[in-house]
Amino acid sequence: MAEPQTLPGSATRLPSTAVIDDPSRETLRSVGSAFGRTRLRTLVTLRWMAIAGQVSAVLFVNLVLGFELPLVACLAAIGASAWLNVALMAVFPTQHLSSPAETAGQLAFDIVQLSVLIGLTGGLQNPFLLMILAPVTVGSSRLLPAYAALLSLLALTCCCFMWFWGLDLPWHGEPLQLPPLYQGGQLAAVGIGLLFFSISSWRTGRDEASLVSALDAVQAVLAREQQLSALGALAAATAHELGTPLATIHIAAKELGRSVKPGHPAREDVELIIEQSERCRMILKQISQRRHMTDAAMARATLPGLIEEAVEPHQGSGIHVQCSCSPLQGGSETVEKAPDVIRKPEIIHALGAFVENAVSFAAKEVSVIARWSDEDVRIYITDDGPGFAPSVLAKLGEPYFSERRLEQRGGGMGLGFFIACTLLERTGARVTPYNRQLPARGAVIRIVWPRAAVEAPAGWIEG
Repeated sequence: MAEPQTLPGSATRLPSTAVIDDPSRETLRSVGSAFGRTRLRTLVTLRWMAIAGQVSAVLFVNLVLGFELPLVACLAAIGASAWLNVALMAVFPTQHLSSPAETAGQLAFDIVQLSVLIGLTGGLQNPFLLMILAPVTVGSSRLLPAYAALLSLLALTCCCFMWFWGLDLPWHGEPLQLPPLYQGGQLAAVGIGLLFFSISSWRTGRDEASLVSALDAVQAVLAREQQLSALGALAAATAHELGTPLATIHIAAKELGRSVKPGHPAREDVELIIEQSERCRMILKQISQRRHMTDAAMARATLPGLIEEAVEPHQGSGIHVQCSCSPLQGGSETVEKAPDVIRKPEIIHALGAFVENAVSFAAKEVSVIARWSDEDVRIYITDDGPGFAPSVLAKLGEPYFSERRLEQRGGGMGLGFFIACTLLERTGARVTPYNRQLPARGAVIRIVWPRAAVEAPAGWIEG
């Protein structure tokens, strides 16, 4: 099936206001708070596991393998961790969320405690030296970069002290002294490991926090639509419940009017009650009718009508927004008529976001082109703007953030595009951004659904 060949381009940045309302923007502002807010129970549990492993290793080496160890000093270092856990459990509830500073402080203690234990059992010669990477990795995944960098620096400093302070490696007979070159290699391995694990863990944690924040924003958009629908249902229920007592008041007022003779002082008040009760009855009737009509309209729409609804808020922006709907070439005669589609809030919001983005960066014109066949439904949202930069095109769809530039009309990019794509993918769509081929300028956002995913069956009303 042929695709449109004269499609203009699309904008390079999707404004964050396109699909994000106030609650989701607040979520975006607080993305940094996701780092460091770790449950105390998680840290305590990890520390108990470390304590169990340290006690087992020390006792196995001393009692089973028969190597001489400063057992009292080793058990004292391990006991310090146990006392810390007991104190934390006594002071704080198990569900306590540690602040970034508290989390960093606990991890710093773990690094020092582990360094002391390793120093007592061979220092840089100890094969368990790389275990010092564990607290740093945890910190890098949960803390802001400044805290993670301080923890890495602390761990590296402790390893450097072991070069001069560490005791001999426990061994039978004469103390075993590994070559300084080997110990230097151990120190270098720790340094490289700290750098690698710190960066990789921080990036992984950052991406996870960004994804969670973006998905929360998507949920906020859908929640708003659900609230609006609930308000409509409440209005209809209220109209139904008020109908009967209001009708009673109206009838009683009319009966009272018959008994009050013209010229009576209360006649004017009775007529006012009749008039206003009748007015209230008409208002409630209109609400009920509007609710019924809204339910039907929200359930389904023609494809051109859906396009017009997404485009209409942007018609007065100074950029000409052109809509076109036609079947794809080569289809059967049954597809000549535009399909009726299920009217979903996700589709309306996402299409509106893409149209707003195109309007923000178009030079003169934006095109919204709808095509359909027996198999699928396609929408192309385009403009005559500068198109996608190659570096941007490779990252579109990722929930990352960028600062709004004053010289750009559209503002930030990343989260808005991610939300719009997520909303459409929930409906079964595939979203593909790409640039037009030269000499044409601009880019294209192509949206493709399987026809069965969006087409509303005959007589279908969403219940």
